[in-house]
Amino acid sequence: MFDNNYNFTVLERFLRYVKIDTQSDEESVTFPSDPKQLELSKILVNDLKEIGLTDAHMDENGYVIATLPSNSTKSVPTIGFISHVDTSPAVSGKNVNPVINKNYQGGKIFLKKNSTVFISPETNPPMADMIGHDIITTDGTTLLGADDKAGIAEIMDAINYLVENPQIKHGTVKVCFTPDEEVGRGTEKFNVEKFGAKYAYTIDGSTRGEVETETFSADAVVIKIKGINVHPGYAKNKMVNSLKVAAALIESLPQKTLSPETTEEREGYVHCTSMNGNEELTTLKFIIRDFEADKLKAYEKILKDLCEMTIVKYPGSSFTFDVIEQYRNMKYILQDHPQVTEFAVESLNRLGIKPIQSAIRGGTDGSRLSYMGLPTPNLFAGGHNFHAITEFVSLQDMQASVKNIVTLIQVWEEKS
Repeated sequence: MFDNNYNFTVLERFLRYVKIDTQSDEESVTFPSDPKQLELSKILVNDLKEIGLTDAHMDENGYVIATLPSNSTKSVPTIGFISHVDTSPAVSGKNVNPVINKNYQGGKIFLKKNSTVFISPETNPPMADMIGHDIITTDGTTLLGADDKAGIAEIMDAINYLVENPQIKHGTVKVCFTPDEEVGRGTEKFNVEKFGAKYAYTIDGSTRGEVETETFSADAVVIKIKGINVHPGYAKNKMVNSLKVAAALIESLPQKTLSPETTEEREGYVHCTSMNGNEELTTLKFIIRDFEADKLKAYEKILKDLCEMTIVKYPGSSFTFDVIEQYRNMKYILQDHPQVTEFAVESLNRLGIKPIQSAIRGGTDGSRLSYMGLPTPNLFAGGHNFHAITEFVSLQDMQASVKNIVTLIQVWEEKS
C-alpha cells in the first residue's frame, strides 16, 4: 500500500523543470539536436544524486542514466523507466509560465494572458473526471512541457519514495532521461546492453490509466521536385516553377480520406509536414502511418503515383522519392512478453484505477526500443493537448502516476 502521508515532490519538480527551455530542432543534424536540452539533463543528474542514486550520470550522448539497486533477496528482472527531456518544435517552450488552477469545478479554463484561448471539457472529455483537481496550464503564450516533463517528475518522485521507504522490496530499477524524442531520434544512440534493463516502460502517455502496447508503424518520405529556373523577365515557355509543381502535387492528394484530419481510430494516413523551396527545387516531407506495416507500402505507392501523374503535367520537371523507415508497431514484440503488460494492468487494478489499453496514433521511444531488444510499453503521465499552448496536466493525475510506478515496481518483485 502506498503511504498516503507521503509528501509528494512531483509538483515542485515539475514546475522547476518546465521553466527550462528544452525544445528540440527537427532540422538539426547534431545530437542532441539542440544542446540547450543538456541544461535540464545536468540538473536531473544532480537531482538523482540528491535522492541517493550515486551512479547518476549523463553519458557522452546526453542520456541521463541512474540505478536504484535491488533490496530484494529474489531474482527480480531489472526494470527501466524512461522519459524524454525535450519538448516539441511545434510551439515555443521558452519562458514557460505555468498556472495552477486549483480545485477545478468544471467548465472552461481561460488561459491567463490570452482570454480568447481556453480549455474546454467539450473538446477534452477527461476533464469530466477532474472535478476538484488542481489543473496546471500555460499562460497562453507557450506550451507547458508536460510532454514529457511530467513523466520525468513522476519517475523522480517514485524513486524518491522508494529511497525514503526502504522497507518496500524491489528489484534493480534503471532510470533514463533521453534527448530528442520529439524529433524521432530519442533512441538513436541508446545502448540497450549498457542500460542493463530486461524490460522498460516509457512514462509518456496521457489519460490516467493508459497502458499503451500498440503504436503506428511509420515511414518518412522525402520528395524533391526539380524545376527549371530562368530569369523571370525572360521566362515565357522556359521556366518550370518547382513550387507550382509541388503545390499541384499537394492539391492532388485525397481530400476526404487518408489524411490526419479525415481519419481516426485504426485508420492510417499520408501527411505532408513541410514544403520548402524555390523555382529550381522544392522539398516536400511526408510521414506515412498505419497500424499494419504492410499498408505503408500501399500508401507510399499512392503517393509516388501522384508524383508521376503531376510531373507529366509539367514537362521538364522531375522528382526523387526517398523512403526512410522510422519505427514499427511495438505490439508484435510485446505480445511475446505478456507479463510486461499484465503487471502494468495489475498495478492499476491495485490502485483502483481503470486500465485503458489503447493503441497510439503515433509512436513512442518504446516502439524502437522494443525492436532493439527492450520491450517497452507506454504508461500514462497525465498530460493532455501535447504540442499546443492549451497543454495541461492534473496534479492529482501526476500523483497517481507516481503511485503507479511504485506499485508496478512492487508487482515485479512480488511476482518474481
